[in-house]
Amino acid sequence: MKKIMSGLLWILALIFVFPVVFLFTGSITGNLELKELIGPVLGNGGGYASWKLFPMYPTLKSYVELLIDTPGFFVMLWNSVRIVTGVLAGQLLVGVPAAWGLARFRFPFRKTVFTIYIALMMMPFQVMMLSNYLVLDRLGLLDTLAGIILPAVFSTFPVFIMYRFFAGLPEALMESARLDGAGELMIFWKIGIPLGSPGVISAMILGFLEYWNLLEQPMAFLKTKELWPLSLFLPGISMEQAGAAFAASAVVLFPALMVFLAGQDYLEQGIISTAVKE
Repeated sequence: MKKIMSGLLWILALIFVFPVVFLFTGSITGNLELKELIGPVLGNGGGYASWKLFPMYPTLKSYVELLIDTPGFFVMLWNSVRIVTGVLAGQLLVGVPAAWGLARFRFPFRKTVFTIYIALMMMPFQVMMLSNYLVLDRLGLLDTLAGIILPAVFSTFPVFIMYRFFAGLPEALMESARLDGAGELMIFWKIGIPLGSPGVISAMILGFLEYWNLLEQPMAFLKTKELWPLSLFLPGISMEQAGAAFAASAVVLFPALMVFLAGQDYLEQGIISTAVKE
């Protein structure tokens, strides 16, 4: 039975990994060969698309063109770095104290506030888009990177993740620190953050994965192409640049893959913590 389950898991793993293999294979395939393989689909031609596990004539030409001859790619890459850095820094400054306050302090309507947080977290961007647009327009932040960063800084999702970790810290430890003369700020800084660091890190990793691939908010709030992030680079590529599209996708995927692999243990802890019922 274990061998059967193991075999099924391997088959599922291969199925899920295939798109990544498909991506990297396409990135080292020449444009002419790509046109023959996927032209019937993307080029509006007749027949059926096909694929090869390894190209007949592998080449790094697409990477060379992308990384050397495409300055717009680096402009968008820098925009993505600025957005992700600003969002994560803001979520650390806002989300960590908010999660600590909801988890450790008892005040009127605390559970009501937390329920509102969860309700806001479940609302998709399409529901909040018009209100966000009107607020950003009134603040004069439309068509600026700040207009993308500011709403994300006050996202409720990282608060929800970190809340579970902070709520799980033993109260006896806090009481011992208070008896030793530590104030609430000292407890938060010296005890809360170090012991709750797995929750903070898991929230930052999930935030990076989300905002590195941000698509809808830039399309709705940014008109100037020079401000577009890397996630909007691929929709502007035609069939004649299919190799560059695959190469760009591979380059975009690499940082997200490295962050995911480096923080996999923290992500598992974050998923487990969110499944614990209060």
